[in-house]
Amino acid sequence: MKYQIRLFFTALMFYTRIPCPVWVDHSEEYLNRSTRYFPLIGWVIGGISALVFLGLVQFWSPLVALLGSMFSSIWLTGAFHEDGLADVCDGFGGGWTKEKILEIMKDSRLGTYGAVGLFLGLGLKIAALQDLLRFLNNYELMLVMIVGHSLSRWVSTTIIFSEEYARADATSKIRPIAQKMTAFEFGIASIWGLFPLAILLFFAPFWYPLVVLAVIWLVRTWLVRHFNKHLEGYTGDCLGATQQITEIVFYLVLGGILHQ
Repeated sequence: MKYQIRLFFTALMFYTRIPCPVWVDHSEEYLNRSTRYFPLIGWVIGGISALVFLGLVQFWSPLVALLGSMFSSIWLTGAFHEDGLADVCDGFGGGWTKEKILEIMKDSRLGTYGAVGLFLGLGLKIAALQDLLRFLNNYELMLVMIVGHSLSRWVSTTIIFSEEYARADATSKIRPIAQKMTAFEFGIASIWGLFPLAILLFFAPFWYPLVVLAVIWLVRTWLVRHFNKHLEGYTGDCLGATQQITEIVFYLVLGGILHQ
């Protein structure tokens, strides 16, 4: 149990700005094994951002509350995943070879493709969440936000589990999680990632989650094929971009279903 607790806090320390106990260090071994709790971190970030939304919506419009909620999630993660999305847009937008794409993605400067991709991604996320409020009350939207954060992080772990890492140099920002997940670790990640989605079964027809998973898996398959074609694997930025894209797709698909 102590081992699992330390793994969780290691994941919390690596993926968020949330303070952790002083005995949690930057052990590469624990960081590799802590990926199993990546979707659980989605519970934490999604839950906090949902509470921020609920608090703000008591005083301001839903749009202001959603923007405040998004700000809180970005601050809590240090824009970790948003940075990955921007880097992937810059890399694949401006690079023509594997080496050039990786070089651009490692550059800390934000380019035109990254700025446009980030702007459109965040804008689409806010628009999708605001659209959901036409069909859901505030508390239902809070659950949806938690599902979106946890499910999208689970999708990223499926890539770690099944694909090869494209860059294993010492300068990579996400190198410690490049090692493959075991089936046991992936099973734990799947429980944390899919359980919130299963809760939707209490509020919606059984086929809602099935349609959501089917569409998200198609998007995940396309992304993986794109990564493998150009990079012969994935990078940490690819995982961040996958998390952002699949979270947005989840909100859009759910909104499209409810609109029918």
